[in-house]
Amino acid sequence: MALGIAIFGGILWFIIVSLLLYSKATPEAQVRRRLQEMINAAEESRRKDKKVDLKKHTEQNQNANAAAIFKPFAQRSFFERVIKPLLNNISEYVQGLAPVQVKNMFEKYIFLAGKQGIWSVKRLVLMWIISVIVGLVAGVFIARHVEYHFLQETMILILGGVAGAVLPFLRLQAIIRTRKKKIRRQLPEFLDLLCVSVQAGLSFDGAVAKIVTRMKGPLITEFQRFQSDISLGMTRRYALTQMARRCDLEEIYLFTTSVIQAEKLGTSMSRTLKLQADNIRERHRQYVKAQALKAPVKIIFPMVLFIFPSIFVVLLFPSIIQIIKTLGNP
Repeated sequence: MALGIAIFGGILWFIIVSLLLYSKATPEAQVRRRLQEMINAAEESRRKDKKVDLKKHTEQNQNANAAAIFKPFAQRSFFERVIKPLLNNISEYVQGLAPVQVKNMFEKYIFLAGKQGIWSVKRLVLMWIISVIVGLVAGVFIARHVEYHFLQETMILILGGVAGAVLPFLRLQAIIRTRKKKIRRQLPEFLDLLCVSVQAGLSFDGAVAKIVTRMKGPLITEFQRFQSDISLGMTRRYALTQMARRCDLEEIYLFTTSVIQAEKLGTSMSRTLKLQADNIRERHRQYVKAQALKAPVKIIFPMVLFIFPSIFVVLLFPSIIQIIKTLGNP
């Protein structure tokens, strides 16, 4: 049964790849691929040349796109001629096979990870399907090389597929949790510097621009994107709201809400930032205390598995040897 499933999966995968290779030569696929390459080149140029003026930036994008379009086919590398178009076609067709819920979930994870324009949904969907296939193949390999009952083999195949489907989501969640920890750790220092800069006479945008040039981290990246959104014509209120959604932290929501209300009501920005800096500093102190209180619980398992056995060996082993010698002598 397991061998039959593996053969059927291999035949299905061969048919899909054959269809993709056949559709590669169609004019519609070539036009769509060329448009996607132009969009990717424009996005890449936009990320690299943030400080270039609009006219120069547009000219560079046009030159890059023209070079990509009119570059002779023979001068392109093997990756550009074969591998990259094949991966794009596979990504486009495989994305249609994935459930809509999976696509929406990947979009949410990309948004929370702050990787818009860097990661794409179709590539993540492709990696997810490859992970599922690898999990099924691993299940088939284990089931065929170890003698199990039919039900056990079926359960191994199911577990392999489930593991391959779950692991990418677990990895993305781990990336998001790490990013949130870094943002939470960096926020108090950033607010202190922002408060001092505004009290010294700078405007809110000027203080943010001054700080982001001297610091690094995911929070600084979010504020750089906040500045980029404002420079493109987005209102400060909407840009702050989008930044809070990308960070998805209660502290960021409190900070952005207070800044929006201060701007809307016309209250003192320096006083608002001072209150927020004190509040965030106190919340961070409480968070650190909570993490410290969890340390005794987390250390129980390492103590039971590693420390206690060593202590028992050091303390009891000589006594056990002495007892054995005493009982062995008549």
